[in-house]
Amino acid sequence: MIKAIIFDLDNCLSAADESSRQLLEPVFTAVRESNHGTLSDGILERAFDDCWRDSFDVVAQRHGFSRAMLEAGWNAAAHAEVTTPLQGYPDLGALRELRGKLFLVTSGFRRLQESKISALRIAELFTEVHVDAIDEENRRGKQRIFADILASHGLSPDEVLVVGDNPNSEIEAGNRLGITTVQILRPGVTRGNNAAYYIDELAELALLI
Repeated sequence: MIKAIIFDLDNCLSAADESSRQLLEPVFTAVRESNHGTLSDGILERAFDDCWRDSFDVVAQRHGFSRAMLEAGWNAAAHAEVTTPLQGYPDLGALRELRGKLFLVTSGFRRLQESKISALRIAELFTEVHVDAIDEENRRGKQRIFADILASHGLSPDEVLVVGDNPNSEIEAGNRLGITTVQILRPGVTRGNNAAYYIDELAELALLI
């Protein structure tokens, strides 16, 4: 019996670029200005596109950012925040119909992720909200956060679902802990091959619990 569901935020409950594609433009500008020929324009554009799906540290490592590029982008991203209301995906109302405890676990810069949660006005729907802050020391990572949730709430892996869009982040973390994983295939999300289930809308979760 499913007693709890752990959700990701970006591209799961709300599109990462819902507020505006301009949200991360200061980050991209800082990276460009510190590039100094390290990466081609084409690679930079692919890296910037990845920033809407993966955290900045992962993108920087994947595309070979120089130390100067990483530091410049990092400093800009640490100050980014959403200042206007967000609506999230149209099916967010389904969260209120789900039985059991709901948890929100999101990775990224703390200020930005907390501003998104505030702009969506959804914190009240969750038993706990965790930001896996990449800009803070002693970062726990999603797998450890998931494990801590299980331990603190007396849950076994077979009593929990992990729902998210990223096969290499929350889906992988859930799999490592033996938690049933569900990839939600929002527009633009590439289907992975490591989730137990695949859904298009949150309402479909009712069939799994």
